[in-house]
Amino acid sequence: MPRIIAILNGKGGVGKTTTAVNLAATFSEEKRVLLVDADIQGSATWWVERSEKGMGFDLVQETDPKLLGRLRKIEGYDLVVVDTPPALRSEALAAVVAIADYLVLPTPCAPMDLAVLIETVREAVMPVGIAHRVLLTKVDARSLGEALEAQNTLQELGIPACHSFVRAYKAHERAALEGVPIHQWTGKKAREAEADYRRVANEIQRDWRN
Repeated sequence: MPRIIAILNGKGGVGKTTTAVNLAATFSEEKRVLLVDADIQGSATWWVERSEKGMGFDLVQETDPKLLGRLRKIEGYDLVVVDTPPALRSEALAAVVAIADYLVLPTPCAPMDLAVLIETVREAVMPVGIAHRVLLTKVDARSLGEALEAQNTLQELGIPACHSFVRAYKAHERAALEGVPIHQWTGKKAREAEADYRRVANEIQRDWRN
């Protein structure tokens, strides 16, 4: 039976698909991974379909809540990563959250983004009691104080956040356009961008072991 990790936020444009694809690719170095694109926009599918040499994981596009609710029964995989739709009240999101083992909630540090994220946690996450962490994304590498402030705010609210965060690099956009995960891209700042997601993956795995 695979472990299921869902990437979610009620708001779009927060780095959700970037996180889903890069975590799936990072975990696939050691595990058999399936990425499920449950977002009707299909951004993860678009990205993976551009790949010429493969991502290291398998992909399926599925938005039917009934089928999403059966992901736990899928065979042949150690881990299923789900890129969920940015709609808090969607049936597809509810179906995924109901069976997930772990939730990652990407969000930029800006106060408006954090406010939406906090609402997401209170409405969709806390009621079901699933292990989760907020992941700060699109962090300005020249101004890390904003990220630390956001982490402190979340801590004060009792919302667990990753100690790692993902800095804003053009490398992420370029990797998507090239159809590769960040660890396969070779352009400027690629290794820094890759290191951010490796730290996040390591942190999630430490949570699983505890």
